[in-house]
Amino acid sequence: MADRTTRAAHEGDGIRTFPFPVDLSVFGVGMQVGPMGADRIWHADAPLDRVHRIDFHVVMVFHDGPVRHMIDFAEYEASAGDVLWIRPGQVHRFSRTDEYRGTVLTMQPGFLPRATVEATGLYRYDLPPLLHPDPDRLAALEHSLAQLEREYVDTTTLPLSLHTSVLRHTLTAFLFRLAHLAVSSAQAGREQTDTTFTRFRDAVEKGFATNHSVSAYADTLGYSRRTLVRAVRAATGQTPKGFIDKRVTLEAKRLLAHTDLPIGRVGAAVGFPDSANFSKFFHQHTDTTPAAFRAELR
Repeated sequence: MADRTTRAAHEGDGIRTFPFPVDLSVFGVGMQVGPMGADRIWHADAPLDRVHRIDFHVVMVFHDGPVRHMIDFAEYEASAGDVLWIRPGQVHRFSRTDEYRGTVLTMQPGFLPRATVEATGLYRYDLPPLLHPDPDRLAALEHSLAQLEREYVDTTTLPLSLHTSVLRHTLTAFLFRLAHLAVSSAQAGREQTDTTFTRFRDAVEKGFATNHSVSAYADTLGYSRRTLVRAVRAATGQTPKGFIDKRVTLEAKRLLAHTDLPIGRVGAAVGFPDSANFSKFFHQHTDTTPAAFRAELR
């Protein structure tokens, strides 16, 4: 199972792993669903405001916010209508100050059949943990989750074996909606990243000779600096500043190699009116001076 592989990869890292709290679930079934709030008991022993690992799924549907929650050492901010999905083996930490309001579902690995696990993509760690459903999808998710909660607390109308079967089927219906939302969000995120990076790349191509500022590009394009960083890193593995500097360095090399412009003029052509600053920048990115680079080619 993917959760065992993940735990094995982290053995010895000093982060404690907590199992699914069977003792807190109705009839000891492999899932829980109910309201989040100040009086909720998440786990009898887990230090919620410290980094820890879980071996079960947690799905939080927020009715209020914002709430900051760390998953695998990345901070996510969830607001009303957002969904946060933490998978087995992931490390996470609750906020010390924010109030968690909404509905939470926890599910033990093995509660669902393998075919259902595979069909719903429960171990797709490549999918984003924070989801932003549109109003229609959110309404459908909340309706499905409310039905699951009604079945979960109904312990009188069915014998335990049938009660558990109904829970599995109702949970499966909810998870299919959740999985579809996660896949759709990932695709939309990739499209947004592609568009953001393409616009940034085109802007750098037009403006690198005079503009070396990441913040200035972000402002011009209408993105936050964080959005730009994510998009450029996803597309190139570099930071936006690294991308700009690489383009400036390439142009400087071209001018040094293919023109007879004085080095000071080359620096001015790529945005460095002060030749000393240009020489320092060039050496920092090439481990050689502009003069030495030109001499080596001639």
